[in-house]
Amino acid sequence: MPDISLFWHRRDLRIQDNIGLASARKSGVPVVGFFCFDRHILDRLPALDRRLGFIHHHLKSVQHEYSQSGGGLIAASGQPLQALKATVAELRESGYNVAAVHANRDYAPYPVQRDADVATWCKSEGIAFELHEDHVIMPPESVLKDDGTPYTVFTPYSKKWHKALEAMTTSPLSSVDPMASGSWAGVQSNEIPSLESLGFDPESGNPEGWAAFDHPLKAVTVQEYAEMRDTPSAKGTTRMSLHLRFGTVSVRSLTRFGMKHSNKWLTELIWREFYQAILHHFPHSASDAFRAKYDRIPWRHDEAGFAAWCEGKTGYPMVDAGMRELNATGFMHNRVRMVVASFLCKHLLIDWRWGERYFAEKLLDYELASNVGGWQWASGSGCDAAPYFRVFNPESQMKKFDPKGVYVKRWVPEWGTPYYAAPIVEHKMARQRAIDTYKSALAGA
Repeated sequence: MPDISLFWHRRDLRIQDNIGLASARKSGVPVVGFFCFDRHILDRLPALDRRLGFIHHHLKSVQHEYSQSGGGLIAASGQPLQALKATVAELRESGYNVAAVHANRDYAPYPVQRDADVATWCKSEGIAFELHEDHVIMPPESVLKDDGTPYTVFTPYSKKWHKALEAMTTSPLSSVDPMASGSWAGVQSNEIPSLESLGFDPESGNPEGWAAFDHPLKAVTVQEYAEMRDTPSAKGTTRMSLHLRFGTVSVRSLTRFGMKHSNKWLTELIWREFYQAILHHFPHSASDAFRAKYDRIPWRHDEAGFAAWCEGKTGYPMVDAGMRELNATGFMHNRVRMVVASFLCKHLLIDWRWGERYFAEKLLDYELASNVGGWQWASGSGCDAAPYFRVFNPESQMKKFDPKGVYVKRWVPEWGTPYYAAPIVEHKMARQRAIDTYKSALAGA
């Protein structure tokens, strides 16, 4: 049987500038693409989930590109290892020997364990399993302190990131062309399972649901980025987060773009890499406070307050606008994310995990590392967090970043009328309550 290799697409829904795919083709063994709709993830999603529709839409495009260039991509559904086993068996029955499986590396706890299980099975079958670095510019192990331990504060991490990049003889910013060498295996694409057959509402695939992230990159956008990124009423952010989340764009292309036009843009990309490294080196932070003593805080089990926060009915205009934008579009401006997160953790003293889980359900660009990092920053429990006594004032945040109420009026039309909700908590009291609660819980820790 002729040897072939599988390239397993995960968070890299593209052919262009795909390091793992380029490496698989460069190995000289003909390649067939593979994708698995992971039931471990899908079974936790609501029936209407536009993230799955986004994946489904782009997978169709990738499969079409394979076919147009003479290749094939096999789409499967199930638990990844079982789906991989079944695909390898089917290929053997068709006369092909899968000699290697290539994929791009992920750093979160679940994919790390998934890949460890796959590696064990591949070894038992005599199949090479090769992971490649495509998701970030600098893998977690490449930016460490001089003593070999990971950074837990962003600023020194960022400085070392730049030094490590400059010291590399081969630039990790260079794009790669998977089509420059190698060949496709003579395997035809199969039919991608429909959203309905996967158990999802076909409306999940409505492109209008991704409109908030439809923001083409332009140099003028980046030139204004530093000034406009904190203004929620303007399209001053890149809107690339969803595309980075699922790898429909290359992080190298965005980094090169940022280096050319905006240091602030580049800094935000380095924040992304910092949080990826934190999650890799400290996997407990996916569900527990990075700083364990913060798990001693006696959070309030306030379901009514949480419901008001979720629905955008807290009586604080910027908080309510942010939550309504999230519920309606699956997007929330980054500055507003900080405000609503601080309000939940500090004003309402509700566990940051409640908010993190709600964001995980609603955000189209949900990214575990960055989301957990942001929530722990807001709650004070993270690796490089705001001090516990810093409590955002939602009203002053609105005066500073939405002084004319343009953003708020867009999402809270009843603001300024008798129909707008009264504040569910008084700021001065809530601020002092949060400070006192934190101080007491952390005393002697």
